[in-house]
Amino acid sequence: MMQALFDPADEALVLSGSGPRPAAVEIVGARAHVSARITGRGRTWRAVASLRAARWGGPALPLPAGEYEIRVTDAGGVALEVTAELPLTMFPTLRASLAGSALTIGPPIDPAYDSGEGQDALERRYATRPGGLENAVFFESFYGRNASCNPLAIDRELARVAPGVTRYWSVVDLSVPVPDGAIAVVDGSPEWWRARGSARLLVVNDWLRRRFARRRGQVVLQTWHGTPLKRLALHRPGFDPRRAAAVVREGRRWNVLMAQSPYGARILRKAYAFLRRPIWVEGYPRNDVLLAGDGTGIRSTLGIAPQEKIVLYAPTWRDDRDRIVDFLDLPALAAQIDAVVLVRGHSRTLAAGADASGPRVIDVSAYPDIAQLLRVADVLVTDYSSVMFDFTVTGKPIHFFTPDLDHYRGELRGFYFDLASRAPGPVSTTQDELAAAISDPTVGERFADRYARWREVFNGRDDGHAAQRVVARILDQGFVDRE
Repeated sequence: MMQALFDPADEALVLSGSGPRPAAVEIVGARAHVSARITGRGRTWRAVASLRAARWGGPALPLPAGEYEIRVTDAGGVALEVTAELPLTMFPTLRASLAGSALTIGPPIDPAYDSGEGQDALERRYATRPGGLENAVFFESFYGRNASCNPLAIDRELARVAPGVTRYWSVVDLSVPVPDGAIAVVDGSPEWWRARGSARLLVVNDWLRRRFARRRGQVVLQTWHGTPLKRLALHRPGFDPRRAAAVVREGRRWNVLMAQSPYGARILRKAYAFLRRPIWVEGYPRNDVLLAGDGTGIRSTLGIAPQEKIVLYAPTWRDDRDRIVDFLDLPALAAQIDAVVLVRGHSRTLAAGADASGPRVIDVSAYPDIAQLLRVADVLVTDYSSVMFDFTVTGKPIHFFTPDLDHYRGELRGFYFDLASRAPGPVSTTQDELAAAISDPTVGERFADRYARWREVFNGRDDGHAAQRVVARILDQGFVDRE
C-alpha cells in the first residue's frame, strides 16, 4: 500500500508505504531528474522527493513546468505501481498535482488568472492604472525561457554602472535563473503585468507577447536575437496579409532596434518595416564574453576534463517540427572525432524535446546561456542558425551540417545570401563528411580568406565592449536614471 502527500513547507512530494523499502524513488522529466531520500528499515518506509533541482552548478530551483513520471523500483530494478492521487496544490514557487504516476508541474500562478478571462482582467487592471513609471528595466529573452542573449549582457553592464535601477526579468516559471540582484516575475502573473506596465525601459529580444500598448514615457529597446541568414518577417515566403499586418504592428511597438552589423541593420529594417526610427549598430553585447577568458570554469561546470576536445552542435529550429533535428548519431560522431559533443537545441525546441544522452554526449539545451558554450567550444557545428555570426568572433573553426539544405532553403524559409559560397568553414551533408572535415588539419588554412572576409562583414563591431556602448546610450538618452 502506497500513500502520497505534498509537503508545502519543504516543497516536496512525500511517498510512504508498508513492506520492503524501495531501492529508488525518482521524479523524471524531459529536462530534469530528482532522486528521493528514502528512510525506514522496518515494516514501513518514507521517500521525500524535493520539487527542486540544481543543474550546471547553480542553485536548486523549482522544477521546470511540464509532465513528470514518478518511478519507484525495488532492489531488483522492478518498477512498482504508483496509484496515488493528489489535487492541485499551490506552493510559493510552483504548483503541482499527481494522478497515478503522472506528476504535473506548473508555474506559481493562481488558476483564477491562468485563463483567457483572467489574463484579460489583469491586462485591463495594469494598462489603465494611474501613476507614473518606475525607474526600472523589464528584461525578456526568448519569451522568458531563459535569461540570456543581449538582454543578459545589457543587464550585467547596467547593474555595474547603474546599480540603483530596478531590474525585472520575465520568466516562464521559477526554474529559470535570473541575474544577481534582479527580480523574477512569472509570465502572466499579476507581478509580471505590473512590472511590464510600470518599467520605463523594456529590453526584449523577440516579439512582445500578449497584447502590449506602450504607456506614455515607456521605451522599448528591441535587441533581436541574431543576424539573419534565413528570411524573416515580411521577407518570409508565403506570408499572408494578416500575418504581414501583425509584423508591421509589432515593429511599431519598438522605439529602438539593435543590430550586430550594418548588414543586419539593413535586413531588419526592411523585414520589420522599421523605417523612421533609430537602429543602433554597436555589435552584439552577448558576444562580449567570447573575448573574455578561456572558459576553464565552464569546462569544470560541465564536467569536461581540460584535455578533452569540445565540439558544440547547435542547429536551428525547423518550421515543420517542434523538436531538435535528428540528422546526426551523436554518440557515433563523438567516437569518430574523439571529442565531447555538446548538443544545444534552439529555445523553440526546449519544451517539446528531451535531453539527448550517450557516451561523451552532453545535452546543454537547458544551459542558461549559449554564449558561455560558444566560449568553451573548440569547434562549432551548426546549420542555418544565427549562432554562425557569433561564433566567428572567437576565430575558432566552424562547420556547417546541412543535409536538408534544398528543403530548408527552397520550401521552409529561404536565405538572404548563398551560404555554400560564403561559408567560413566546410559544408557537409553526411555524418562521415562532417567527421572527416572536423578531423582535417588543413581546414583552417583552406578557409582563412573566407573567414577573414566573413568577420570583416559581420563582426566588425564585436570587440568585447558592445554592452558598454549600448548601456552608455541608454543612460545618455535618459531611458532610465543612474540613481
